[in-house]
Amino acid sequence: QVQLVESGGGLVQAGGSLRLSCVASGSIGSRNVMGWYRQAPGEQRELVAAATSAGNTNYARSVKGRFTISRDNAKNTVYLQMNSLKPEDTAVYYCHAISYLGVPYWGQGTQVTVSS
Repeated sequence: QVQLVESGGGLVQAGGSLRLSCVASGSIGSRNVMGWYRQAPGEQRELVAAATSAGNTNYARSVKGRFTISRDNAKNTVYLQMNSLKPEDTAVYYCHAISYLGVPYWGQGTQVTVSS
């Protein structure tokens, strides 16, 4: 079993920055994928960014150049540095992980609100 605990959400003005963190505990294994999804009211949950334990990354087109995903594999932690935030980035952000067994896990979500 794997547990994901997120932190770092909040309220920020447009153009500002926030950093999200997610710590995985349990049997995630050394080969895994960790990343972030978001869901705005009335919208489907969408991938924001993901990173493999080998260092490969993937970003949604809407956040490329503004958001950066990084990992500390020794701490089973993934970060999302969000710069130049826009009101349309407002959503609940969910940490997501796929363990070495291919099992997916979700965090509880953290609210990010960007005011105009």
